[in-house]
Amino acid sequence: MKKSMTSGNALKLILSFSIPLLLGNLFQQFYNMMDAAIVGQTLGSKALASVGATSSVQFLVLGFCIGICQGFAIPLATRFGAGDEKDMRRYEFGGAVWTAIMGVMITVAAVLLCPKILHLLQVNDEIYDNAYWYLVIIFGGIPFTLLYNYLSAILRAIGDSKTPFYFLAFSAVLNIGLDFFCILVLHWGCAGAAIATIASQAVSGVLCLILIARRFVLLHLDKSDMVLDGSHTKMLLGMGLPMGLQFSITAIGSMVMQSGNNSLGTVYVSGFTAGLRIKQLMMCPFDALGSAVSTFVSQNNGAHQLDRIHEGFRDGLLTAVIYGLFACVILVFFGRTMSMLFVSAKEAAVLDASAKYLRRMGYFYPMLGILITSRMAVQGLGFSSLAMFSGLVEMTARSVVTLGFVSKFGYDAITWADQTAWTTASLFLIPLSIYCLKVTDRKIKESQALSQLQ
Repeated sequence: MKKSMTSGNALKLILSFSIPLLLGNLFQQFYNMMDAAIVGQTLGSKALASVGATSSVQFLVLGFCIGICQGFAIPLATRFGAGDEKDMRRYEFGGAVWTAIMGVMITVAAVLLCPKILHLLQVNDEIYDNAYWYLVIIFGGIPFTLLYNYLSAILRAIGDSKTPFYFLAFSAVLNIGLDFFCILVLHWGCAGAAIATIASQAVSGVLCLILIARRFVLLHLDKSDMVLDGSHTKMLLGMGLPMGLQFSITAIGSMVMQSGNNSLGTVYVSGFTAGLRIKQLMMCPFDALGSAVSTFVSQNNGAHQLDRIHEGFRDGLLTAVIYGLFACVILVFFGRTMSMLFVSAKEAAVLDASAKYLRRMGYFYPMLGILITSRMAVQGLGFSSLAMFSGLVEMTARSVVTLGFVSKFGYDAITWADQTAWTTASLFLIPLSIYCLKVTDRKIKESQALSQLQ
């Protein structure tokens, strides 16, 4: 089940690794839509508002959790590529320890801060109770979220993207079934929807752990592997924390943008919401491709394969741009039609607002592909802190457009905020990528020269 990406056709390896990730992302988007539909159709619009009122802060906190798990897996992938299985397992153990520590800290803080969070989000009294219990349960299940995401990350680090997909697909189907059971049979309301989500993640995480224990001998730890020293901790936190913060920083920019749009009225809120769902769906290939490129360059960095690092990065960028052009055509010419999945054809003003957002955004999708692929490659090479700054640049640009221009230009400013953020961050990332590749080249050549002298 393990798969080294240090030999063979680079593009073929990247694409074959990407496909399960893409299917997993699509399953996740499908679940998100189904979850909202189940709550809205069975419990009503107020319940749907209770669940949706906290979506931005969930992305902020859970995104940080997912980011640190991905970051902890980078040194593991590097050591796997180098063929140093002993050190790889030490990183595996260290990552598990720090995931557990982070799980306790984040869970306690998030649960205790729920009332203040809801107050900051200006959740009204009508939906407060449902929103509170939904958020408390979701945050209370953070350890299960971390369990699944860390185990999935280490499996991807050794080249297995299929197993995490199988468990994600199982989790999505189980989640939908539990939604109906908890809401319609047990009558637990919004709390039932949250319990269904956490329960499905817990089951998937435990099953993933059992599978690793039974089939992945490479990842089995013995007493000599259970060592956590300063150098391993420094590397793990140096990779994990910046990646977690990058997710959170990006979420903050999105929250500012959402807040600005909320002030424009129901038509634009509805149009933006429909467009946002389509945007997230069309971004799935970028996320999958970026993860594949990150794993590819990380393994080949460990194997000191200079040419393959450059080849994988180049092929990943080219593939991202090609898909970006395809997505551009879809969003520009069919954005309004796709919006009808979420909005009635009678709501012409809402459909027009969604179509405008998608059309203007579509022209810049190739740029988004460059942004995501470059950032993930930089992270895979071990420069997570530098990659985090691209997220800061993106957040700043999106916030400047929202705070500085929405009051004057209204919805038009909203429809240009994402593109401004992507372009600004890409202008930062392109020279950064070149710099990181040069530093990696130099380090590998120095290491090879030292090995020859010895």
